[in-house]
Amino acid sequence: MASNWGTSIKSGPHLPNTIWAVGGGKGGIGKSFISSSLAICLTRLGKSVTLVDLDLGSANLHTCLGVKIPEQTLSDFVSGRVSEISQVTVDTEIQGLSFISGFNDKLDIADLTRAGRDRLINSLRQLPSPYVILDLGAGTSENTLDFFNAADQKIVAVTPEPTSIENAYRFMKSSFYRKLRQAESELGIQELIATAMDPRNENGIRSPADLIRHLNRSNPEIGGHLLSKISGYQVQILLNQVRTRQDIDLGVSMKSVCSKYFGIQANYLGYVDHDNAVWQSLRKRRPLIVEFPYSSIVGQFLGITKNLLNPHSLRAVI
Repeated sequence: MASNWGTSIKSGPHLPNTIWAVGGGKGGIGKSFISSSLAICLTRLGKSVTLVDLDLGSANLHTCLGVKIPEQTLSDFVSGRVSEISQVTVDTEIQGLSFISGFNDKLDIADLTRAGRDRLINSLRQLPSPYVILDLGAGTSENTLDFFNAADQKIVAVTPEPTSIENAYRFMKSSFYRKLRQAESELGIQELIATAMDPRNENGIRSPADLIRHLNRSNPEIGGHLLSKISGYQVQILLNQVRTRQDIDLGVSMKSVCSKYFGIQANYLGYVDHDNAVWQSLRKRRPLIVEFPYSSIVGQFLGITKNLLNPHSLRAVI
C-alpha cells in the first residue's frame, strides 16, 4: 500500500541505537498494541526499527503484527542455542521493521541471571536498527524493571480504570526504587532502601520522595550523591482506551501525583481513544495502522511518536 507519511527508510553507518520500553505492570492494558503501533509509526517516518517481545511467558506481539511464529525466538539466544541475537531477528512485511519473538518460551524472564540480563541488554544495544522497542510483560520482576530502566524512553501504559492506575503507580515506584538500588552498594544505603520499600516502615518513608528527604536530613552528603545518580530519570505516561474528557485529564493528574508524592519526573505523553477498530484489526491479525490507516488513532500514535522523537520538547497530545 502506498503511504503518504513521509520518507523512505534511511541507511547509513551504524550508530548507538535508541531503546524505547513499554511497561505498566498490569496485563491487558494494550502494551503490545502500543509497542507495535509505535514501531510502525517510526517506519512510516523513515526510521528502521526492531520490535522485541520481552513477555517471554505469554508473548503475543506476533499476533499484533500479523506474523507467523518464527522458528527461532529470544529463548534460543538467552539459552545459548544461538550465539548472536541477529540469528533470532526476522524481517516483517512492513518495510524497515524487524521482529524478535519471545513466543512459547519455556524460560521465564524472572529466571534470567544478572549476567544473562546484562548480555541481553548489551546485545539489544548492538542491533543495527537505530530504534529498538521493547514490549515488556506484566508484573514488576527485577528483570522486567531492569529492561524498563535500561531504555532511553520509559513509557508507562495505563488505561482509565482503577486497577490499571494502581498498577501503573506501583510499577513506576518499583522501577524508581530499582534505579535507586543500583546505587545503594556504592553509597552504603542498602538497608535503608530495603526498609523504605516496606510500606509500614517506622521511618515514615512512603515514597521515593520521602526516602530522598530522609537522606537529605540524616546525611546530606549521601543524599546529594543519590540525587546526582538519579537525575534525569523520567517516565512517559501514555493513556490507552480513552473515552471521555475526564479520562484524558487523568494523565495530567498522574503526572502531578508522580512529582508531588513520589518525586518522580513524569511527562504526559498523550492518549489513544477507545475504538472498535482495535479489536477488529486484532481479529484479522493485522496491525491497526495497516488495516485502518485513516483511523483517528493513527493520527494520535503519529503525534505520540513525534513527541518521543523530540524528548526535549515533549508535550501532551491533548
